[in-house]
Order: sequence, then C-alpha cells, then structure tokens
Amino acid sequence: MPIYEYKCQDCGSIFEHFQKISDKDIDVCKVCSKGKVKKLISSSGFRLKGSGWYETDFKKKKSDDKPKSNTSEK
Repeated sequence: MPIYEYKCQDCGSIFEHFQKISDKDIDVCKVCSKGKVKKLISSSGFRLKGSGWYETDFKKKKSDDKPKSNTSEK
C-alpha cells in the first residue's frame, strides 16, 4: 500500500498517511484535527541498492568488459 503526503491548509503541518489506492482521500488534519488537507505530489521512498535484478539483468556493461572464454590456449 502506498504512503501519501498531506498538508493541512490551516496549521501548515505535513504528514504521511498509509492507505490503499482505492481508499477515499482523508479530509481532516491528523495534527490539529480541524483543518482541511490537500494531497501532495511527492516521490516515493523506494530505492534498489546492491546487487540484484538491476545489476545482473538490466545494467549495461562497459565496453571494456569482455566475456571470458573457457578455452585454453595451447
């Protein structure tokens, strides 16, 4: 489930709310319980690090990285 950011139009506080995409937007501030809130557009906190699918499947290799052959020279 995504985390959405909201900003209160009365007190100015910004807070996060964990909800389903299909859930109705909240309309009252969690901080002051009085003000109307507006949903903000923000970037997600999702980030991939380390080795994994990106490193092994999608990242382009440098041109100087040549595959090693298993044949031995005689």
